[in-house]
Amino acid sequence: MTDLPTLVFATQNEKKLEELRILIAKKAHLISLNELDFNDEIPETTNTLEGNAYQKALTIYNRFGKPCFSDDSGLFVKALGGAPGVDSACYSGGRDSHKNMALLLDNLAQHQDRSAYFKTVFCLITHDDTYYFEGIVDGIITTELRGTNGFGYDPIFIPKGFDQTFGELDKTIKKSISHRAKASEQLIEFLNSSDL
Repeated sequence: MTDLPTLVFATQNEKKLEELRILIAKKAHLISLNELDFNDEIPETTNTLEGNAYQKALTIYNRFGKPCFSDDSGLFVKALGGAPGVDSACYSGGRDSHKNMALLLDNLAQHQDRSAYFKTVFCLITHDDTYYFEGIVDGIITTELRGTNGFGYDPIFIPKGFDQTFGELDKTIKKSISHRAKASEQLIEFLNSSDL
């Protein structure tokens, strides 16, 4: 059995970790921050997904000296000028996803255009360089929460070509079409063609 390269995923979100472990299980051995006994809050102080992903990955790379990647994701709603965008995780002032969704639905109540997109950016820092991978999925925002699968804004986002939210869709379908899955595919392609 060939040893897989070890990668640190700079996240404390166990659901993200589980999702990514499944996606790249055959390409790399993923280590979580919990396994490194790292529980500090990692700063996210830039105004872009790319900047926040880099900030998080660099923090962990500098601390542990291992190839590391981080992601930052956001929901961008056209009628709201791209909000919540980079502030998606704390849109209502905290990390309560139900309060975030409630505020978003309230802010969208008077708008006809409910188009939106999810975007994920991965930043991978190796011993040699820094790389970025991006995934986007278009869709619309519902008027109410639907489904209990997934996390974050999944219960109010219907991806293009479907009539169910990410919160209703089977996990295997979400894994194949999500913004994180698209970014992961690029990361996997990179891992296939390079040595960490």
